[in-house]
Amino acid sequence: MQKTVAIPKNLGHTKQLADQKAKDELQNAESKKSEEVVEVKVAGRDLTQELLDDIFDQVKEHFQNLGKSMEVAILGQSIKMKNGIVFLEVMGHVQEELALKMKPELIRIVREIGNVNHFSVELEQKEELESERNKLYTSSDKFKFLKEKHAALGEFQRRFGLETDY
Repeated sequence: MQKTVAIPKNLGHTKQLADQKAKDELQNAESKKSEEVVEVKVAGRDLTQELLDDIFDQVKEHFQNLGKSMEVAILGQSIKMKNGIVFLEVMGHVQEELALKMKPELIRIVREIGNVNHFSVELEQKEELESERNKLYTSSDKFKFLKEKHAALGEFQRRFGLETDY
């Protein structure tokens, strides 16, 4: 199937073509979105946090057997259940993309293993916070950190006249 390209005759016609293309893309996106959200009622029970905790080892095992280690890493983070929504915590753009791709399979597996009704999976962005303690650049900072962990270093410093800056 060949796609035809209209050549605009003037500036107004160019704007019409651009508007039409935007509308077409919006319709395509909406149709794809509606295809992704397919609700199937299964004769079963409601998903609760306790049930999710019980079956989640089997879900992880399923992904491990398929050799999907990145997905298993996502499932290894905390998972919360609230009002029929399972919240997966993801860190960064890469994990978010993987989680979006594995969502339909995750829902299917949980429904099969747990024999549960409708539920949804939402992603929750979690940022890695670097603590100020981990940023030990100078020798003095490093020594101060070690003195907090091991009080005897303070006594060694006093007794032997140790200096971090030389």
